[in-house]
Amino acid sequence: MRRVVAQGTFDLIHPGHIHYLEDAAAMGDELHVIVARRENVTHKEPPVLPNRQRRDVVAALDAVDKARVGHESDIFAPIEDIDPDVIALGFDQHHDDDAIEAELAERGVDCSVERASAREKRYDGELLSTGTIIDRILEQRG
Repeated sequence: MRRVVAQGTFDLIHPGHIHYLEDAAAMGDELHVIVARRENVTHKEPPVLPNRQRRDVVAALDAVDKARVGHESDIFAPIEDIDPDVIALGFDQHHDDDAIEAELAERGVDCSVERASAREKRYDGELLSTGTIIDRILEQRG
C-alpha cells in the first residue's frame, strides 16, 4: 500500500483545495492529510476557522482517508508517525522541496516529495484562494 501525506491550512475549502487533495490521492492508495494548527501558520494570515472544524471538513472529503491536526511544535512528528511513501505538496505551497527531503532523510523517513499539478480557473470569477474569498466577502458584506 502506497501512503501519501498532504498538508495545508484548508481554511474555507475551495476548488483549488479539492484539486490538490484529489491529485495527492492519485499518487497512492491511502491519503492522510495534516491540517496546520492555527498557531503554527506564520507565512500568511492565520485561518478563520478553528483547527478541529477545518480537520472535520477535510476528513469529510471523498479523496481523504484520514485527517488530523498537526503537532503543536514539530511539523514533522505526524509525518514520522504516518510513515508515508510520498509527501504531496500543493503546486503553489511555499515549502522548499529540498529542505523537506533533507529533514526527512535526517529523521530516517524514506519518502519522496512531489508537487501536485496546478488547477486553472474554469470560468470567469471562480475563486481559488482563501484570501481572495475573504477579500470578496469583505468587499461585498464588510
